[in-house]
Amino acid sequence: MNFKKEIEINNLPKHIAIIMDGNGRWAKERGFLRAIGHESGTKSVRDTVEACSELGIKNLTLYAFSSENWNRPKLEVQTLMQLLISSLKKELPTMQKNSIRLNAIGNLNNLPKKVQKELLYVVESTKENIEMTLTLALSYGSRDEIVDVTRQICDKVKNNIISIENIDDTLINQHLYTRNLPDVDLLIRTSGEKRISNFLLWQIAYAELYFTDVYWPDFKKENLYEAITNYQKRERRFGKTSEQLTR
Repeated sequence: MNFKKEIEINNLPKHIAIIMDGNGRWAKERGFLRAIGHESGTKSVRDTVEACSELGIKNLTLYAFSSENWNRPKLEVQTLMQLLISSLKKELPTMQKNSIRLNAIGNLNNLPKKVQKELLYVVESTKENIEMTLTLALSYGSRDEIVDVTRQICDKVKNNIISIENIDDTLINQHLYTRNLPDVDLLIRTSGEKRISNFLLWQIAYAELYFTDVYWPDFKKENLYEAITNYQKRERRFGKTSEQLTR
């Protein structure tokens, strides 16, 4: 089935977020080192970004490295950091050509200095691009983000910058790492696992969740198109009834 032809261009999700899972298992099943799985996964990143850009998806957020991933074997972490640097350098011309702006969220100060430097360079180089925002969640944990937001707001209340009565959804959104992004419409997780893994817990409040058994290195454009068509067949009610939506 050609899922791309089934996509309704006027009903695209404004923000897609992806938990890119299964690199290690993909490699293990083929007798490869985990590092080979991560390297193969970069091809799926390229395909996915390209497909989103072609369709006109405005925001794509990828869970590239969680705060918990620092607990993985040292060699694997080093490999992931090296892949990040090489991918940023390699993909910059493509991002410029397609007017893709790079954004990064998470505890970025925990990243190696070399990674921070390359990341900042690409973010600065693409900041004027307007067709799509590609956000990389790096050293990211949603609970850490919510704790940071709470501390910021408490500090402002303490210093009489804001009052407790003014704390609402909008104020919290303004303090999130994703403050300049819309809420997630479609969350995709690969590899068959069905959990959120501390990713964008606030931002996915009304997102449609899509789980696929496909490992990330095998995730191609057609898999993305299938996820989008599945999303478009769902009724997004935001707490309302079906009858209310049709009035």
